[in-house]
Amino acid sequence: MPDTLTKFAYQTFQQSKQAFGYTHKTLLNRLREVVSPVPSGSTSDIPAATLMLLKQRIDELLEVDWQDADAGVYPKALLFDNPWDDFFKYYPLVVLDTPRVWERSKKKQYQDFGADVSTEGYPSYYVQNFHHQTDGYLSDMSANFYDLQVEILFNGSADAMRRRILAPLKGALGEQAVASPKVLDVACGTGRTLKMIRDAFPQTSLYGVDLSPTYLRKANELLSKETGTLPQLIQANAEALPYLDDYFEVTVSVFLFHELPPDVRQTVINQCYRVTKPGGKFIICDSIQKLDNPEFTPMMDNFPNVFHEPYYRNYSTDDIAGRLASAGFRDVAVSNHFMSKYWVATKG
Repeated sequence: MPDTLTKFAYQTFQQSKQAFGYTHKTLLNRLREVVSPVPSGSTSDIPAATLMLLKQRIDELLEVDWQDADAGVYPKALLFDNPWDDFFKYYPLVVLDTPRVWERSKKKQYQDFGADVSTEGYPSYYVQNFHHQTDGYLSDMSANFYDLQVEILFNGSADAMRRRILAPLKGALGEQAVASPKVLDVACGTGRTLKMIRDAFPQTSLYGVDLSPTYLRKANELLSKETGTLPQLIQANAEALPYLDDYFEVTVSVFLFHELPPDVRQTVINQCYRVTKPGGKFIICDSIQKLDNPEFTPMMDNFPNVFHEPYYRNYSTDDIAGRLASAGFRDVAVSNHFMSKYWVATKG
């Protein structure tokens, strides 16, 4: 297919996902106004100019996504990768589960778990119904719903934001004179990022660590669907990574730090420094912060109110670059794309 047609197909695909996400949220919000209304004054209105800027930023994100694929940073097939099996299987269940989410949010039930879910042995900051989602990160149902819920939240742009780590990752791998460089994904969740890395850089040896056994099962299921070496997945706390010092050429983490208390944030950064080789890179993808996007402050203020994100307010003003430097990282490069922010640091 000529590149112009491929780009058109990609734009159409993304526009369809945006329309679906917007329609889903609009219909459910109208239903919620009837069956479980949100107390007035709990959120701020978003000005029309901000919404227009938001649309501009998502268009810019998708253009960069296309440009990176067109330049060969990663295969163009990744632009169209979508877990269709999960969509058709779980979307109806996500809709049916939504009233439970509303009820949990209304009653401020932040630690509500099913009888079959064990919370023993997890740090207290982790035993939360993040996003008010059923069972937090500790059930198979939550793991099955997660990627679909995040795609809807970001109107189909979650994978495009994740893919922004691939360009700096390619640059980092090019600096390593290693036949099979080792890459660690800290808080790998359902394995979406690991799958992207394997598809883009099949020569890498991939590792993933996560606290949730159910999310690791989901990651193994996802990564087993296609041919390729399976990443080594371990259930462990990122505060004490179970790896030797100076072991990985590159360490990455996607959408983790906004869900950590500030002291734990620093501990995890210190651990990532420890396991990364001298001269290796640490790449972070997470939420935007207020300093970078003051126009989006109303949305960032609303976010922890609408979704249960107990550490987000602190994160939104935290000096992550300073934390990286205090751990020993140097040459910290920072960038923003749509609703996400990126730090690329080198171990000194």
